[in-house]
Amino acid sequence: MKATQQLKNEHAGIRTMLNILEKVCEKLEKTGTMENGHVEGIIEFMQVFVDKCHHGKEEDVLFPAMINASDEAKAPAAAMCAEHETSRGYVGLMSRAYTAYVQGGISSSGDIVENARACIALLRGHMAKENDVILEVADRTFPDARQNELFADFERIEEERIGHGKHEEFHTLLEKLSSLYL
Repeated sequence: MKATQQLKNEHAGIRTMLNILEKVCEKLEKTGTMENGHVEGIIEFMQVFVDKCHHGKEEDVLFPAMINASDEAKAPAAAMCAEHETSRGYVGLMSRAYTAYVQGGISSSGDIVENARACIALLRGHMAKENDVILEVADRTFPDARQNELFADFERIEEERIGHGKHEEFHTLLEKLSSLYL
């Protein structure tokens, strides 16, 4: 598999989780309740899979490789990294609001929804830019041999940052939550 295709596949999984998160927000707004275990799983997915693993692959492997191949990649890579940082902020705020909610701060539900929705909007647009621009440029820039090297680096990052079998656990979580919310 091409390295860029792996990132596109991960984007599809992230989009699914964002759709689930949107449904969780709708339920929270309508009923004032949510399934705590589901929200914990969503937050872990966002912090571990999206940030540590997926964004790590982009920030530590793909973007530096693109910058080394062309100075023109510096500005787009910097913009993508800035959006990663913004999404980390939203997820952090959502996580803190969720902790407060679980501890009895029902009024924190609005903060959960506000930060979740901001993160959803940001990441949907972000992934569209990556798929339509960044990854297309990478496909034109990197021959198959270089794509294979990048893919090997991606696999190493995944193993180091999330551990053996965790990726599969996240796929299982996506399937379970998809059957409940989508």
